[in-house]
Amino acid sequence: MQYHLNGYTFGDPTIAPAAPDHRQPGDDLPEQVDVLVVGTGPAGAVLTAQLAEFPEVSICTIDRRTEPLARGHADGVACRTVEMFEAFGLADTLLSEALWVNETAFWSVADSGKGITRTGVVQDVADGLSEFPHVIVNQARMQELLFDNAAKTPSRHSVDYGWKYLSQTLDETQEYPVEVTVESTAEATAGQTRTLRAKYVVGCDGAGSVVRKSIGRQLHGDAQNHAWGVLDILAVTDFPDIRKKAVISSEAGSMILIPREGGYLVRMYADMGAVPEDDAEFRKRITVDQVIDQANAILSPYIVDVRDVAWWSVYEVGQRIADGFDNLNDDERAANQPRIFIAGDACHTHSAKAGQGMNVSMQDTFNLGWKLGAVLRGQAHPSLLHTYEHERKVTAQQLIDYDTRWSSMVGSRDADEPVTPQEVQDQFVRGGKFTAGFGTHYQPEFSRLTGENTHQDLATGFEIGTRFHSAPVIRVADAKPLQLGHVHQADGRWRVYLFADESGVGTGSTVANWCERMSTEASSAINRFTANDADPDSVFDVYAVTQAHHLDVDVNDIHPLLQPTKGKFALKDYEKVFAAEQTNGQLLGTIPGLQATQDIYQLREIDRSKGAVVIVRPDQYIGHVLPLDEFEAFDQYFETYLLDANVTV
Repeated sequence: MQYHLNGYTFGDPTIAPAAPDHRQPGDDLPEQVDVLVVGTGPAGAVLTAQLAEFPEVSICTIDRRTEPLARGHADGVACRTVEMFEAFGLADTLLSEALWVNETAFWSVADSGKGITRTGVVQDVADGLSEFPHVIVNQARMQELLFDNAAKTPSRHSVDYGWKYLSQTLDETQEYPVEVTVESTAEATAGQTRTLRAKYVVGCDGAGSVVRKSIGRQLHGDAQNHAWGVLDILAVTDFPDIRKKAVISSEAGSMILIPREGGYLVRMYADMGAVPEDDAEFRKRITVDQVIDQANAILSPYIVDVRDVAWWSVYEVGQRIADGFDNLNDDERAANQPRIFIAGDACHTHSAKAGQGMNVSMQDTFNLGWKLGAVLRGQAHPSLLHTYEHERKVTAQQLIDYDTRWSSMVGSRDADEPVTPQEVQDQFVRGGKFTAGFGTHYQPEFSRLTGENTHQDLATGFEIGTRFHSAPVIRVADAKPLQLGHVHQADGRWRVYLFADESGVGTGSTVANWCERMSTEASSAINRFTANDADPDSVFDVYAVTQAHHLDVDVNDIHPLLQPTKGKFALKDYEKVFAAEQTNGQLLGTIPGLQATQDIYQLREIDRSKGAVVIVRPDQYIGHVLPLDEFEAFDQYFETYLLDANVTV
């Protein structure tokens, strides 16, 4: 990380200097706020952490709980989510605490009446999908990390617990159009109501979302009328794969076993059978002892001796999606901007078997957060906010479809068409890319943030509309090996990666010519959309990768756009040029995933003779791939939503 830009600072560099007017913990609710975040689950935590990065934006996060979540709920963290945590600077902490899921074991009935036997073991995440593993960390800890991170930003943001969202009215003639009524749930003030005004409201308040209901949105879909018990336990057992993820099918039912962080805790999802029709109390009558007994029946001939239950619950499988993710109908979009959004379980629900609920919820608000920040800071037109529903509704439907297939494959003892153990294992392998979090692909027909694939052949491994797939590089200035994608911080900036052709990055190169045009042409996107009084990389964070060896690059021969001067002392930033070097299999440092026998050009199939420009959105998704000599298309891409930064109104 970079610091000391404006003078030497003492102490923890992850704690930014506080803004002079930041709210203090325990302060009264504000009378007006740019964004009101309702709910502190995974979606609300990511949105809070992202918006807290923008000190110009005022936010208030409320939750009907009177204190933070302590246990239970989701625990599977997909590779894609770890990549996102890296953007917040939290991946190292996450990986050090987490259980790494390296293998998944499959168990089924070998001979009737003789119990289960292992039928296969597969690598949990296929090679090359990500530099990060699939890990297990409980939801409460994930949220704590994000809120702690928000507290380190200049806004020193803290959550206002003990407030329940009741209703809102909308008046577009007001600067803060949404008037919200909330009610206290704290014991001393229970029932007291307050009103506050907001420019935007985001409902991250779960499947029973009050925000969703208040804007007339409904969840549509089907329940499978099947109950599952979930246990977080400390236990003694003779089941040999107790510290591996396991998918188990027996004559007594099905189970998914998830070892938890810390080396001792384990989670079991146990099939409790069909829910009788018209029996709304069925799940409520199931006891923890019944779930434990069922777990033992499924695992027979193995035994689980439960010594402690940390948390347990019973849920019913169902896949539902909201008919809209904001307060506007399609015929209202041309003349209006959305003011109220829903995210996470508020707009899509599903089973826990695919391990995607928490992960997709976080990606919802990682998508929305930078867009709200860009609009509120005057960088982007409010029409950018329409892309949230267009992009995330498609992704949510893909999740619902996948979860439906996987739930039926994992199955239950009541399935009409039982599947074989091999079919379950094969489906797990086929769905590996999706469960790792890489199924999202934003298409041009749903979002103008996704460019056409006219020049995709220049970098076929950076597929437009998918997340930027990192790869190892060497930083030229100090020879530090690192993952290129790890320069991408959750700070709302666009990343532009210039992959050099064979002319390199020095004077007279194609890259230098690109930089010169972008720096000197007044109509270039970089000049139009970056304020004259801001740091040169405050909107567009431009990097270059050369095919040359790092020792063959003269740092004094690099264009100023790639070594921008910043801060009050106009210091030069040396950390924006990298070399794509093969490593002959040697481990590059101690960072996970930094072993490479191919360079980034080979790994991501970049045209060595032509190079490429790869535009990456603030949420790490690839917006466009263009030639190094195609300037107009670059400018036009950003004209769609960004606003001129130097026009006096």
